[in-house]
Amino acid sequence: MLAQTGTPHGSARLVVLGSAGLANGFSLIGAEVHADADPATVESVLERLASSGDAALVLLETHLAHAGGYWLNRLRNEGGRIVITELPPLPAPQDYAPAVDAVVRAVLGPDALK
Repeated sequence: MLAQTGTPHGSARLVVLGSAGLANGFSLIGAEVHADADPATVESVLERLASSGDAALVLLETHLAHAGGYWLNRLRNEGGRIVITELPPLPAPQDYAPAVDAVVRAVLGPDALK
């Protein structure tokens, strides 16, 4: 695990949580990586981010993004300096369907994404 303790003024942290195969690749670009994270790790990391005051882009592998939790739900709902997004699973990216697809279909009709 590569841990980052702070960021220079005006920059944001890049934090990646997911399977080792997916997350470790992000360490090559300097991301703070939490390989083989579980939902409890996600909650812990998000709580520390919320209290740190740092801006951050948090990338969660699909199963973690759908796990829920107090901090995950809170930070998603409040928006702002911590942005949370989802990464498709490494072994099956073709099976990934972002949550926004359902919203687009609901607004534009069932054939909107064909």
